Amino acid sequence: MTDTPLSRWRVAMFALPSIPISALGLPIVVYLPPFYAEEMGLSLTLVGTIFMIARFWDIFTDPILGVLSDRFPSRWGRRRHWIVLSAPFLILSSLMLFMPSEPLTGMWMFSWLGDLSAQILGQRPSDVALYLMGWMVILYIGWTLITISHMSWGAELSTDYDERSAIQGWREFALIFGMFTVLALPAIIEGVQEHTAGRDRVAAMGWFIVLLLPITIGLATWLVPERAVEKKSSFELSKAWKILVSNRLLQRVLVADLLVGVAPAITGSLYIFFASYAMGLPKYASLLLLIYFIAGFAGIPAWIRLSELSGKHRTLAYAMIYGAITLPLVLFMPRESFWWLFFGNTFYGIAYGAGSFLLRSVMADVTDYDNLETGEQRTGLYYSLLTMTAKVASAMAVGITYPLLDWIGFVPEPGANSPETLQHLLYIYTGFPALFMVAGAAVMWNFPLDREQQRLLREKIAARDLHAHDEHVVSDAAAAVTQLGSAGTIYDRPAD
Repeated sequence: MTDTPLSRWRVAMFALPSIPISALGLPIVVYLPPFYAEEMGLSLTLVGTIFMIARFWDIFTDPILGVLSDRFPSRWGRRRHWIVLSAPFLILSSLMLFMPSEPLTGMWMFSWLGDLSAQILGQRPSDVALYLMGWMVILYIGWTLITISHMSWGAELSTDYDERSAIQGWREFALIFGMFTVLALPAIIEGVQEHTAGRDRVAAMGWFIVLLLPITIGLATWLVPERAVEKKSSFELSKAWKILVSNRLLQRVLVADLLVGVAPAITGSLYIFFASYAMGLPKYASLLLLIYFIAGFAGIPAWIRLSELSGKHRTLAYAMIYGAITLPLVLFMPRESFWWLFFGNTFYGIAYGAGSFLLRSVMADVTDYDNLETGEQRTGLYYSLLTMTAKVASAMAVGITYPLLDWIGFVPEPGANSPETLQHLLYIYTGFPALFMVAGAAVMWNFPLDREQQRLLREKIAARDLHAHDEHVVSDAAAAVTQLGSAGTIYDRPAD
């Protein structure tokens, strides 16, 4: 693939796998935790702990799989075969998690988890807890394979500053489309059934994911070629920590992604409880969440346009400040009012679409800086770190908020909570995300790698690659990096 602009058709085909990715990611945060607490009989604290541990497991697997993605291409390219490999993991684990049978399937696979827990905790968890933990770990292996490879593929499709935003914007379109499509299923079920079983909602979403995954992966990998990368990464995993410590740009993006990611993860993990109990609208919970994502979907073109005018980093800050202002407005809304929450979710939802795609577009620019400094293309590793922070954010959201719900005395049963308890739920739902969004905006406000700096980086990379045969090209590239950094425009690490 050349550096000519991509057609919208190819970008749309590339974005297709994001539909089942988000259709899977949303229930993991919003529906599965309450399902395993209410329908499967686990405590809120135990559910939160399991989801947190499963997410933290990826801290170790993400860099490994990121390096594998960079170092082991196939005849189909660097990324597409890894996306195909993820499908069996995701399909099987989705079947098991969204449609658990009685008796629970495959418990023999997780006996070692019970033995390990017995040694550490002094008691063996229930079969349901082991089942949830085991299949969540398998799911996250597939999740890591597809997300790292897909984001890296998107970053490598173009070298242009604004086109990268457009590619990631299309990917975000597909992500949000997947979210509100999968949300339409429980919303329809809730609309036709007066008393909706949580098991029915979760199973419908599971079948949607299982059927859509192979179709979208097949179309994307078949119809969209990868852009050629000049040099395969020879990166060693042992150097990952050194990169993280030395690259100030990378550090800021990862911190921002963690902060920006925690906010929607908290609202997502608490949303069913918030809408059903605090706002008294259980019948409309899925529909109102659908409205939220539709608003996020509709807002993406505006954020893309604003990023072209103000830069990606400043646009991200604007979006987070906007979200931090609009979310707490629910504290002043009357209870059991569909239309008040409808407008509240609409206003707040507009901010949702900005964070994810802008930070992933910024990360593509950061990999250019690394390329200029090292001469290697390590996109997979960089995006593995980005997916890692997203998972840590999700783990923190469930692992912190669910024990907090236990602490305030919240019980996921109608009529079982006092007005004070429900008010505390509202404070957790609004206060924590608003603080994280403001902090994320502060981190990215003066991010130094803007459009002009990225253009200079690409020019220097092109000049280096053009004269790669010259024995002095490495020293010339190093000098260029030192000069750029000394101006204080990138980061102030001393030259080697």
